[in-house]
Amino acid sequence: MSSPTTRTIWDIAWPIMLSLVAQNVVNVTDTAFLGRVGEIELGASAIGGLLYTTLFMVAFGFTTGVQILVARRNGEKNYLAIGRIFDNSFYFLGITSLVITSVVILFGPALLKPFMASEAVFNASSTYLVYRVPGLFFAASGLLFRSFYTGIAFTKYLSISSAIMAGVNVVLDYAMIFGHWGFPQMGIQGAAIASAISEVCALLFFIIITWHNTRLKQYVLFKWIKPDFEIIKSTLGISVFVMFQYVLSLGSWFVFFMLIEKMGERSLAVSNIIRSLYLMLMIPGWALCSVTNTLVSNALGEGKPDHVIPIIRKILKFSLVAMAITVSVAALLPREAIAIYTNDASLIEATVPSYYIILAATFLFMAMSILFNGVLGTANTKFALGIEVITLVFYLTSAWLFAVKLHLQIEYVWTAEFVYSSSIGILSYWYLKKGNWRSKVV
Repeated sequence: MSSPTTRTIWDIAWPIMLSLVAQNVVNVTDTAFLGRVGEIELGASAIGGLLYTTLFMVAFGFTTGVQILVARRNGEKNYLAIGRIFDNSFYFLGITSLVITSVVILFGPALLKPFMASEAVFNASSTYLVYRVPGLFFAASGLLFRSFYTGIAFTKYLSISSAIMAGVNVVLDYAMIFGHWGFPQMGIQGAAIASAISEVCALLFFIIITWHNTRLKQYVLFKWIKPDFEIIKSTLGISVFVMFQYVLSLGSWFVFFMLIEKMGERSLAVSNIIRSLYLMLMIPGWALCSVTNTLVSNALGEGKPDHVIPIIRKILKFSLVAMAITVSVAALLPREAIAIYTNDASLIEATVPSYYIILAATFLFMAMSILFNGVLGTANTKFALGIEVITLVFYLTSAWLFAVKLHLQIEYVWTAEFVYSSSIGILSYWYLKKGNWRSKVV
C-alpha cells in the first residue's frame, strides 16, 4: 500500500461518518425529547447514559483491538485468521456483556446512590440504567461487525446499520417517552427501552447482510467452531489495554459529571446538552481516527513502516480542514443548535457560553486524537494506556480544581477539555517521533 490519497481517506471515512451521525441521532433524540419532559430527566439521562457508555467501553475497547488485528491480518492477506478472530471474539463479547448486564441489574442502583446529591436525579438515572443495559449484548455484537468492516476497509454497510438504529430509535422514542400510538407514557424509561430495541435491529441487519455477501466468503465467518482460547488470549493481549483505556476515559467523564451534579440541576442540564453537541461535533474527527487506526495497521501488516508517519500527516491535514469547516458553521448557529434539546429560553441562554468553549475544544481534540490513534494503530496498546492514564490525571485534577475548589461557572469547568487534548496530543507526538513502534509484532 502506497501512501493513501485524499480520495482513499475520504472513501473509507465517509461511511463511518454517516454511521456516527446516525448513531448520534440516538443520543440527540433521547436528549432532545427528555429535554421536553424536564430538567431532572435531562440531567439523569446524562448520568445513566454515561454509566452505560462506560460499561459499553469494555466492548468498544475489545473490538478496537479486534480492528487492529483484522487490519494487520488484512494487510498480510491472512484472511482465514480474520474469521477465527471474529468468531472467538463473539464468544468473549457475548459472555462478558451478559455478566455485566446481570451485575448492573442486580447492583447498579445501589452502587450509584452514594455518588448522587439529588434524590430525584438518582431515581431517574437508576431507571434509565436498568432498562438500558439489556441492550449491551446487542450493542457489543454490533461493534464487532463494525470492527471487522473497518479493519478490512470495507465500510459502506456501517452507515446503513446505523441509519436503521437511528430510525427505529426516533420512532420508538416518540412513541414511548410521550405515550403515542397506543404506547403508555414512559418518560425516561421509554427512552432507555427504545435505545435497546434499536441496537437489536442494527445487529440483525449486520448478520443478514454479512451472511449473504459473497465478497466476504474469503474471511470464513460464522463457522462457530469451539472456542480457541489461544486466539482469545492473543486478541486480549492487544485489546485489554484499550479496554482499560476506554473504560478509564469514559469513567473519568462520568466523574466529571458527578462533579457537575454537585453544582446543581441547572449546571447538569447545561452539561448534558453540551455533551450531546460535543459528541455530534466530533463525528468527522472520530471517523478519521478510525481511518488512521486502520491504515497505519494495514501499512505495518504489509511491512511498510516508513509509510506510517506520512499517513498520519496526511489524515491530520484532512482532519484540520474538516473540523475547521464544521466548527465555523456551528459557530454561526449557537441558539439554533441548543434549541434542538430544549425550548426553555433561560436554559438556552445559560448554555451558550459553554457551547463556544466546546467548539474550540473540539478542534483541538480531533487533531490530537489523530495522533493518538496513530499510536493505537502501531498496536502498542500498553503504551497508549499509559498515555491515557497520565492524561486523565491532569484532566480530573483540573476539573476538580475548576468545579469544586474554585467554584467557577459551568463554561469554565468545561475548559478542562483543553487540558485533556493537549496532554494526549503531546505524549502521542513524542511516542511517534521517538518510540520503538516499528518492530512491534502482533
